[in-house]
Amino acid sequence: MNITWKALALTGLIPLALAGCGGGGGSSDSSSTAQTGTLKVSMTDAPSCGFDHVYVTVSQVRVNASANAGDNDAGWSTITLATPQKIDLLSLTNGALADLGQTALPAGQYQQVRLVLVSNTGNTLSNSVVPTGGTEQPLATPSATQSGYKIITPFTVQPNTLVDLILDFNACKSIVQKGNGGYQMKPVVTATPTVVSGSISGYVAQAEAGATVYAEQNGKVVKGTVADGTGKFVLSPLVQSSTQGNYDVVIVENNFASGIVRSVPVVVNADTPVSTSGAPITLPASPMGSVSGNVTSSAQAFVRALQVIGGSPYEIAAINANGDTGNYALSLPTGAPFAGTYSNALPIALTAASTVAGQYTIEADAASGAVQSANVNAATNPTGVNFAF
Repeated sequence: MNITWKALALTGLIPLALAGCGGGGGSSDSSSTAQTGTLKVSMTDAPSCGFDHVYVTVSQVRVNASANAGDNDAGWSTITLATPQKIDLLSLTNGALADLGQTALPAGQYQQVRLVLVSNTGNTLSNSVVPTGGTEQPLATPSATQSGYKIITPFTVQPNTLVDLILDFNACKSIVQKGNGGYQMKPVVTATPTVVSGSISGYVAQAEAGATVYAEQNGKVVKGTVADGTGKFVLSPLVQSSTQGNYDVVIVENNFASGIVRSVPVVVNADTPVSTSGAPITLPASPMGSVSGNVTSSAQAFVRALQVIGGSPYEIAAINANGDTGNYALSLPTGAPFAGTYSNALPIALTAASTVAGQYTIEADAASGAVQSANVNAATNPTGVNFAF
């Protein structure tokens, strides 16, 4: 999911009521300076594993020039919403943004961002999830309602300019199910200044509307979205290729083969299309298999399913292991993935990588940084793919 700090007026934003305790729509305890810029904040989202809705209620956003600043240290600038806003993060796909406000800041470099949420009180669910096909459940948000979730990222505010900073809140990695059936947030958030970013867009066939689409680098998801009812998808923001390198676009949908477009470039303030509505990416049907097992619960691991084509890994699915039991289960296409390399001459030809049909590397990434993996054939529905940390 993405949380966007925007300093330029954007179209398609979801406006939120804001109030400030000082000029620029916010309050600041930073020392004043003759040279200031403006930071504006918005929120956007990426797909979430197994949920119809993910709600968070935002009360404040805080920024500081020091990556090590504590809650009560000097130098904090704050954007305070007049009324805390409950936002369905999963409604903010394909570049949609929810505006959280703006504040004036002394010119200079900033390192730390804090997102402060409202706590759940009694039967009032400020933060919650709706599992697919289920009912709304409370989402525990330790520390977010007091000190706020911390994001360490450098960005620069130039004198007399407006700055856009997009915070990408990855719900798939951030929500952990507990053994009692409850849910807890362990935030995984990144930030991208829009001054160095662009986008990738395209269409999948109408039958594949609702597919999850990822922008990946070296087998790791950088950004994700969901193809809308017309099959259109937009991956934004993405840091320009000259800074981060090109991206691989990975398309995943139940009962269809996965699709991969390799080496897609991103240019600042521009969009790179990989397909069009007239010639969408069309993937064949595929049977589904399952892989399940257990990870040492204390490892607090994120489990990924990767396919390797031509020596390069691509993440097809991922999930947090249960925070109490360590159990996990992944549903995966067993048909051959279809892959091709980007060309600005559309359509891009995708061909079946038949040698890796059903073949996956299951990787468990522990919170400690330790990594373990096992090779499996998803078509055999293996059930004991366990990892002990």
